[in-house]
Amino acid sequence: MTMKLYMHPGACSLSPHIVCRELGLPVELVAVDRTTHRTEDGEDYLRINGNGYVPALALEDGQVLTEGPAIVQHLAELKPEAGMLPPPGGIERRQVQSWLNFVSAELHKPMVLLMLPAYAAARTAVAALVDKRLDWLAGQIAGPYLTGERFTVADAYLFVCLNWSPWNGVDLARRPALQAFMAQVSARPGVRAALAAEGLAPLGDSVFFAPRPAEAAAAQ
Repeated sequence: MTMKLYMHPGACSLSPHIVCRELGLPVELVAVDRTTHRTEDGEDYLRINGNGYVPALALEDGQVLTEGPAIVQHLAELKPEAGMLPPPGGIERRQVQSWLNFVSAELHKPMVLLMLPAYAAARTAVAALVDKRLDWLAGQIAGPYLTGERFTVADAYLFVCLNWSPWNGVDLARRPALQAFMAQVSARPGVRAALAAEGLAPLGDSVFFAPRPAEAAAAQ
């Protein structure tokens, strides 16, 4: 049985999808309609993940993992030699886990809230928080990637969240380090393969990726 990744194009489920492509792990993509909570093959997604959001990863033995940071660490441990998650016990692993936690707690959720009309009243405060976090982040990147020269699961997660910037009003243009990060990550063959498989293409001449017109119309 092949693993199944329950996903939605361009959503945070793109992060484990990228990790699978980078590691060469076989995975079946199962698209989820976020309005009806039905999968493309007719399953009730709420029976798979009661919270209703993606991603969820159905393992080969039938067990299901939820929450992106946990999923990407599980995937990386299937091929530890690739180094997308450093070995247990060392500070390097703790650093990657720290970045996963930062992206999850300080960027992922508030950047999503900026796109939701229901939170319009709080937009000014949320945008200020995101700006503060991104300003700090821009000065922390240790090299081409978050921890230096090696691409890790945390980089995949950050790339996906920053890719939402054109839709939530976040300005990366005044943060060249983050623009350079996006360009560096998006040039990786594994990342390109995941983007293409989800029907995402460059948005004009920017470092961001959006659904191609046909995929965008089909999603409406």
